[in-house]
Amino acid sequence: MLITRIWHGITAAHHAESYLQYLQESGIADYKNTPGNLGVQVLRRVEAEVCHFWTVTRWDSYESIKRFAGEQYEQARYYPEDAQYLLEFEPTVLHCETFEF
Repeated sequence: MLITRIWHGITAAHHAESYLQYLQESGIADYKNTPGNLGVQVLRRVEAEVCHFWTVTRWDSYESIKRFAGEQYEQARYYPEDAQYLLEFEPTVLHCETFEF
C-alpha cells in the first residue's frame, strides 16, 4: 500500500513564482532526499489575490513519512522563510491510502 501526503498553503498571488522557487529549494528538495519518497507534485491555483499550493507526495510507508516529518507526522512541516510568503499556517496535512490500477 502506498501513502499520499497532501499539504496545502496559501500565498499572495504576487508571490506565486517566488514561493514556487522557494518551495523547490526547501520542502521539495527534502522530500526527494528522504528515503521512501516515491514522487512529488506541486499543484498551484491562482484565485484573484491569493495563490493556493498543494504538495502531493507519494510514500512507501508511514515510517518513511516519519523520516521526513518526525513522529508527529500528521502535523505540517514548515521552514523558516515560509513566514515571508504564507498567509496562514495550517496545522495538519492529509494522508490517504493510495491504490494504483
